[in-house]
Amino acid sequence: MKTTPFLLVLSLAGAAGLRAQTATSPRAQHIADDIRYLASDALAGRKTGEPGNDSAAAYLARELRRLRLRPAGDSGTYLQHWTVGNSTGTRAAGVAGRATLNVVAILPGADRRLAGQAIVLGAHFDHLGTGRFGSLAPDSGQIHNGADDNASGTAAVLELARLLSHARPRPARTVVFVLFSGEEEGTLGSAWYADHPAVPMDSTYAYLNLDMVGRLRNGRLLIKGSSTATEWTALLDSVNAGAHFDMHASGDGWGPSDQVSFFAKKRPVLHFFTDLHEDYHRPSDDAERINADGIAQVVDFALDLTQRLARRAAPLTFVDAPPPAPPVASASGRPRPSLGTIPDMADEPGGVRLTGVRTGSPADSAGLRAGDILIGLGTHAIANLQDFQNALMSYQAGDRVEVRYRRGEQTLSVTVTLGGRPAN
Repeated sequence: MKTTPFLLVLSLAGAAGLRAQTATSPRAQHIADDIRYLASDALAGRKTGEPGNDSAAAYLARELRRLRLRPAGDSGTYLQHWTVGNSTGTRAAGVAGRATLNVVAILPGADRRLAGQAIVLGAHFDHLGTGRFGSLAPDSGQIHNGADDNASGTAAVLELARLLSHARPRPARTVVFVLFSGEEEGTLGSAWYADHPAVPMDSTYAYLNLDMVGRLRNGRLLIKGSSTATEWTALLDSVNAGAHFDMHASGDGWGPSDQVSFFAKKRPVLHFFTDLHEDYHRPSDDAERINADGIAQVVDFALDLTQRLARRAAPLTFVDAPPPAPPVASASGRPRPSLGTIPDMADEPGGVRLTGVRTGSPADSAGLRAGDILIGLGTHAIANLQDFQNALMSYQAGDRVEVRYRRGEQTLSVTVTLGGRPAN
């Protein structure tokens, strides 16, 4: 998932790490094997335009070729080449002007009446290299392997390709499998694909995005974008009647992952996500912390949904939404302010509920804890995550501010000195 000021200010660190998870089924083992390769030190963090990223793309193309899917890249290959543009953001990330690629394959639809329409299943396979830009441990110089972000989603799309390519009957609608580079620098690869699609965008029935699906805990699955089509809620509830996830479906199609490129083209989208954790954008996001059995469960859900979409006679009814206001930026070059909280991304009960705080952070020192609901910061009221982002970014690292919060039936306040992190 790409770095944004929104995610940086939430300071995603501090809960206890997951123990190593085992893969208890052959399908989960396939997924675990893919992640072990993609998140290995040999690929050096898969940074856009670097050799490890190219090696990951070659591996994905080989897997899709093995399934005998139709190549949908350039010149009869699975590779869609593009070049990173020259902007302030790409220069800061060190990727401006680099050549890179997406990986694209097609499973043609079986029904001639519906085969001209495509369901797109996608994930980004790039990550942060050795950190610095986008890292929450920018001075470490260590390889950031990105097992959850997003070898997990990439492996899930590969497994969906395996399952759907062998499904009988074959899906009635065409299914496009696309793996993107350049997401961490601003969903660049998916934006390129959306402008150069394998199936015309006005014939794209829906886009399903899998980004950070490797840390399933207590069956809790977040699905963003459920308000982008009027039919999504009923469809998701119907699939979940058999899947039995603790499912939280909400929101429009804007957000820090590749679904935004399709939503901007006015396509219905969903983003599957197993929530934030303390290893996000850190060197510790490694393969041994992945819940491969959990990914297999998410794949089962996405497979059921894709098959329902593939045979559905009626179109989905797209629901648009205005883009969010840009965040208030901190002064150029200064550290971004940090409180050190870990938010509950699925619940906004009149504020921002915390799932934890980072050890040693200002929030920890102030006695904030999991379950507290932030309702104010300084002069700002907080009703949701966007309010919190804007409030926090209006201050500087080192400022002393009052934090107001609810704990059970009590409304409390405490004054904290904001920490800071590099403004990369």
